[in-house]
Amino acid sequence: MINGKRIAVVMPAYNAEKTLEKTVRELPETVDIKILVDDSSSDDTAALAERLGVHTFVHDRNYGYGRNQQTCYREALAAGADIVVMVHPDYQYTPLLVTAMASMIAYGVYDVVLASRILGGGALKGGMPLYKYVANRFLTAFQNLFLGIKLSEYHTGFRVFSRQVLELLPLSANSDDFVFDNQVIAQAVVFDFRIGEISCPTKYFKEASSISFRRSVRYGLGVLSTTLRFTAHSLGFAGIRIFEPQERKIRGSYYTKTRPGHNQETPETLGPRLVETAD
Repeated sequence: MINGKRIAVVMPAYNAEKTLEKTVRELPETVDIKILVDDSSSDDTAALAERLGVHTFVHDRNYGYGRNQQTCYREALAAGADIVVMVHPDYQYTPLLVTAMASMIAYGVYDVVLASRILGGGALKGGMPLYKYVANRFLTAFQNLFLGIKLSEYHTGFRVFSRQVLELLPLSANSDDFVFDNQVIAQAVVFDFRIGEISCPTKYFKEASSISFRRSVRYGLGVLSTTLRFTAHSLGFAGIRIFEPQERKIRGSYYTKTRPGHNQETPETLGPRLVETAD
């Protein structure tokens, strides 16, 4: 807890068994709630998360990274979180920054905080592939121009949100794929939330998750599309669904919660969890 605010850390996971424990062990004591959503992994990610004392939810099939985050945020809000930290459980980002990032929201400085791999110049030293670095810089410059803000990067997997942000943004209208991350930032700009950044070292290694070159290209095209749709919406040329507040809604039941002391074969099936505006 920070300044009377309950802190939840959510981890969207897929085959993260090898790095999950390192991530969880580094979470600071300021964290009140730990949640992992397993996107139907083929390894023992969910079982390990349970053993580590993490509230664990399991998708009934592999829906994708974007849908995984939607489940993360839904359950964090249902658990009473005031501030929600999303960090990848692949140990690419250090969880030691959770307190610093959450404090920037707890004390009313920002509504959204991003951990930047670019600030401080450590991305390439940490092992980021050159083609990803170049693409990151190009896409960031492109979006800064059209979104009218100035961020060092839009593509980090370590970010923090106030409860109000997650309740107001129409997240369920976003993609189930990786471009979900980028759509959330564009939505935050449309809804006039304050966005801050902090420098974060990064580590690239064999066990850390990383999307393929083909998926990276697909993501990049999605970023360009999101930016153009943002521009069309801002200029009043078209009403874009992901920027319309009425698109807040709850999806039906598509995941389960594992219960400590029970086998995963007997989970608790979950239906809609929150009020309409909380998805």
